[in-house]
Amino acid sequence: MLRSKTKMLQLAVTLLACAFLFVPIVMSVLAGLTANYFQGVSSGLTLKWVFEVWELYANSIFLSMGIAFACLICTVIIGVPAAYGLARHPGWMSRMLEEFISLPLAIPGLALALALLQLYGSMQGFRASWTFILVGHVLYTLPFMVRSILAVLASMDLKTLEEGAASLGASPWQRFRDIVVPNAMPGILAGALTVVTLSIGEFNLTWMLHTPYLKTLPVGLADSYASMRLEIASAYTLVFFILIVPLLMAMQWASARAQRIAK
Repeated sequence: MLRSKTKMLQLAVTLLACAFLFVPIVMSVLAGLTANYFQGVSSGLTLKWVFEVWELYANSIFLSMGIAFACLICTVIIGVPAAYGLARHPGWMSRMLEEFISLPLAIPGLALALALLQLYGSMQGFRASWTFILVGHVLYTLPFMVRSILAVLASMDLKTLEEGAASLGASPWQRFRDIVVPNAMPGILAGALTVVTLSIGEFNLTWMLHTPYLKTLPVGLADSYASMRLEIASAYTLVFFILIVPLLMAMQWASARAQRIAK
């Protein structure tokens, strides 16, 4: 009897949590599909606002996706060797370097953006380029990639694997390519999921670094809420979900598959 009551309580808490998360999303989606928000669904459903959002903010959507994937490439290129070096040479120096890499997480995004503006603000060409935003995103998301890979490498006997490969005549590059990278793939994919998610949804840092011609999805969303009809802002949220949810589901599937293969 007690066990049954406990299960019912757990189910109730789960349903309440789901309602807390999904009810606002459903209401926002419906608001973006109704002809008039104040009249509700009775005013009729329409895709007019979705098409208008696409017409107004298509550049922001493509910019965000491009920056997110560029950020993913940069964090993989930097993060995999960095995590390998930290795992290969454990000690107090490696711990200090790991904390230094994680420092952007302890600094507010606005402060990090201000530091970048003070350092590179005088470089007009770079300041007006999307690569300026990319630098901020890489600094912010790199710790997640490094720690995700480092956790996987720390869970295996990396030294023995490398010594075995070296005894067979493998060069350092071959050991890194054929031993480290395949074994670290679950961490790379898990880090990739986090990096893409954070890059697409990052607002504070991007708000400071963007220009009027370089608005990412969150900045465009804030702009639409501030200056457009509520239906357009809600339709913007719907477009955001349509783009992000399938991408995150695909990356989650790839990460889970890599973990099953690794086992």
